[in-house]
Amino acid sequence: MKSSSLNTNAIAFIALCNEYCHAVENARESERDDFIDSMLRLLPRLYMSASGLDAGADDDEDAYIESSLDEDYYDSVRRSIENIMGPDDVYLEVFEEDMKYSDTPISASVSECLSDIFQPLYNLVETVKDAPSHIVGPALVAARDDFRGYWGQILCNVLRPLHHIRYSATGADDI
Repeated sequence: MKSSSLNTNAIAFIALCNEYCHAVENARESERDDFIDSMLRLLPRLYMSASGLDAGADDDEDAYIESSLDEDYYDSVRRSIENIMGPDDVYLEVFEEDMKYSDTPISASVSECLSDIFQPLYNLVETVKDAPSHIVGPALVAARDDFRGYWGQILCNVLRPLHHIRYSATGADDI
């Protein structure tokens, strides 16, 4: 960061990352509808906050986040979400690069998408927890770059099936 203090959006983004991580980590204790509602509230806010991470970020900083998430924990989180989503975990993906070359539909998984978003956010939260500002700044730059190149598109893609599940004819009566 250019200054030793974090701007409001950076603080809000870190807090949202933490909130998302907790929601995903605690999916097994959630009711399905509550979990989906939580994701539909958190994901757009994460997108907006990550989109605004330009303010105050110094692109010359060494932007790297060490991975804190091991494969077993990732799989545990993914399986918990898969279990809560049940048969609605799999959906047809239309924004897959290979789709334009395929004669068959390409499926994706809500649990895998949410876990793929969880991974960089978990790594960010673990990196910045109790870290000095000279560590936080580059971590936020890395998170912003990773959002732009990877998990931002995943976030947009997974909103579509979550929205459909929440507001489909069977679930719309519960509103």
